[in-house]
Amino acid sequence: MLGMNKRVREAEAKGSLPMEWLRQREEEMTALLAELVAIPTENPLARNYRVCADFLEKRLRQYGLECERLEADGAKEGTDDGPVCLIASHGQGERVLYFHGHYDVVPAQSREQFQPSRKDHFLFGRGSCDMKGGIVAMLYAILALKECGAELNGQIALTLVPNEETGGEGGSAWLAARGRLGRGGIGMLLAEPTSGVVWNANRGAISLRVRVLGKSAHVGLQHQGENAFERMVQVVERVQELKREVEQKTTGYNIGADQARRSILMLGGESGGGTNFNVVPEECWFTIDRRINPEENMEEEKSRIIATLESCKREGLRLEWQILQEGRSSACSEEEALGSALARSVRTVTGVAPRFEMCPGLLETRFYAAESVPAYAYGPGMLSVAHGPNEYVDLRKIIDCAAIYALHSHARYSQCAAPRSTGNMDVPK
Repeated sequence: MLGMNKRVREAEAKGSLPMEWLRQREEEMTALLAELVAIPTENPLARNYRVCADFLEKRLRQYGLECERLEADGAKEGTDDGPVCLIASHGQGERVLYFHGHYDVVPAQSREQFQPSRKDHFLFGRGSCDMKGGIVAMLYAILALKECGAELNGQIALTLVPNEETGGEGGSAWLAARGRLGRGGIGMLLAEPTSGVVWNANRGAISLRVRVLGKSAHVGLQHQGENAFERMVQVVERVQELKREVEQKTTGYNIGADQARRSILMLGGESGGGTNFNVVPEECWFTIDRRINPEENMEEEKSRIIATLESCKREGLRLEWQILQEGRSSACSEEEALGSALARSVRTVTGVAPRFEMCPGLLETRFYAAESVPAYAYGPGMLSVAHGPNEYVDLRKIIDCAAIYALHSHARYSQCAAPRSTGNMDVPK
């Protein structure tokens, strides 16, 4: 295992955790990950969710874990495929430490990405990094605790969901609406690809598709038409005024380069319109993606976008919009007991104290933060390769993370006296 040091060896010698047991299971863990990667759970296509859930449920039960299966409405038209959530548990009692992961992946650039390949200690394939490798690490952390007979004063709940890549409908958002996330929670760990840092905060998001309407006509008779493209340019110019205001704001949280501290409003992630070069376009559209720092107010920032679009309508521009996703920011103090225990576990296994940063995107920690459960993300993958054509994960990092999660769980339950009733979601002023 990477980063093995004196403290890890001492923990192993004392029998607190079966480190050798984890090290000896690299091939076994690799095989499980390869099987998961080979299931193309692409989102937003929502393919093979049931196939993947069936596979995971079977494995969880084989490993002796209790497993609850919850199926949301929303099967893909013409198929019996649909979102399936799994909640596996280990231990007893009211206190719950949540391990959380998603099994959906972004669309592949080629079908070869669902043919996992191994080179030395690296496994390549769509979802290996984001975040099926993290799922394997969390599962084997639980198995390590079972193997060494660690007594937990509570439960670990492994929650596996679809649709994380598109906002959580049918997955975490659906579970949260039914009160199934965070109940009795003393903390939550998310195995997203964090590139070796701990994410203790995340940006919120509101994403829209704006459709600008015109009137079609032959190019030679363009005076009879209404050019939707030219009208869209006017709308974009108005939104750009808001963009300049938005990007003057910065966050107080750690987040890589200084430029990344600025609040975000991105235009044109997707755009389109028109039917041919010689036809006045009847319709054009573009997207707005607003990423909101924890210090900002979600409702206020959403209202500013809508007000800008409404003002365009009042000026005679015909347009309509659709909200594609909404998700709140969340934040948790580095000094929270869960965060301190996680940092110690990372340092014990890797020999290096982790840096705490804000995730530049949206995280499902937000659903737990809404229930006052302290939530952090730390996983084996590198964010820089997630969603890319050469996505991969270092298998040794998966073993490291399994050890970190197991150490952390054992330490957290030895510290914990009672379930939390309030969270520590401090936001710097």
